[in-house]
Amino acid sequence: METLSGAKRIVVKIGSALLVSGQDGKLRGAWLASLAKDVATIKNRGCDVVLVSSGSIALGRRVLNLDLNDLALEQSQAAAAVGQIRLARAYEEVLAPFGIKTAQILVTLEDSSNRRRYLNSRATMETLLALGVVPIVNENDTVATDEIRYGDNDRLAAQVAVTVGADKLILLSDVDGFYSANPKCDADAKRYQTISEITPELEAMAGDAESGLSKGGMKTKLLAAKTATVAGCAMAIAKGSVLHPLRSIENGAPVTWFEPQLDPHTARKRWISAIKPMGEIYVDEGAVAALKAGKSLLPAGVTNISGKFVRGDAVVIRAFSGYEIGHGLIAYTSEEAQSIKGLRSSQVEHVLGYPARAALIHRNDMAT
Repeated sequence: METLSGAKRIVVKIGSALLVSGQDGKLRGAWLASLAKDVATIKNRGCDVVLVSSGSIALGRRVLNLDLNDLALEQSQAAAAVGQIRLARAYEEVLAPFGIKTAQILVTLEDSSNRRRYLNSRATMETLLALGVVPIVNENDTVATDEIRYGDNDRLAAQVAVTVGADKLILLSDVDGFYSANPKCDADAKRYQTISEITPELEAMAGDAESGLSKGGMKTKLLAAKTATVAGCAMAIAKGSVLHPLRSIENGAPVTWFEPQLDPHTARKRWISAIKPMGEIYVDEGAVAALKAGKSLLPAGVTNISGKFVRGDAVVIRAFSGYEIGHGLIAYTSEEAQSIKGLRSSQVEHVLGYPARAALIHRNDMAT
């Protein structure tokens, strides 16, 4: 059975209904403090934590005296703008006593569907995690419209888990798992302990959200599970309203685990290999040896470039003889790559005229 123990990187999704009281619109301070202690405990054993948190609109609409159930788009965006400040401050204040720094990251669906933006988001989150920071991720409701929205933080959390290569995704919910029917209406509803495959029969069992603050129902959670498990991340649906919700999972509280199909590293390599390459990068013998040792590809090792590509496109990496070494996501355009090939990293900024990344293709964005 899956547990949180042994995880190297965990993403936790927190819904509005858990964070904000539906009665008065105030932050549930005691609950948030208990979550912070759980996060600190997990981090103290060397595990990275990312929080995907709703709540900005729910917090902001109270400040602006807006009715939650009848908000126009402009009012939702205004409420989000006001609430985002309060949401970020709440996490900062509750985690600071444990010596944990936080960062706010606001994204839209466009940011993950566009490979250039995806790489930017990934690089930022990887750097923050390497520095020991807990990123607080939310949909950028102040600018997002329907065509660029996730629409629910279940799927956003799954995409974040894929982006950072998490091995565990926890969806804190108002129920303790996935049931064969709505347990609030059907006393015979069965809770699944482990799900290894999401079948059409399971999808037919999923219902919609009932919470006044939450937009995510079981349908969105199954969509999240599909995204996460294909990328090698185990996902859990767990009851989040209890104090210390993550500790409760570790202590054996009822939960439904969706089993991953691969490990995150293998899944990411398969994904990169499947993307149509837009160009070719030829490298010297020294670079070949470095790549085989698991290093990133630096401009100094590049001898020739072909094709037309932009940052985030997939390219084929070849030895000087033409032998294919692997595929990777390029960090520069074809024009930039041509101008810096063969240069040492210290020379790149001078040639391009602006600070640049050291690697042409980072080892995490490579399948060899």
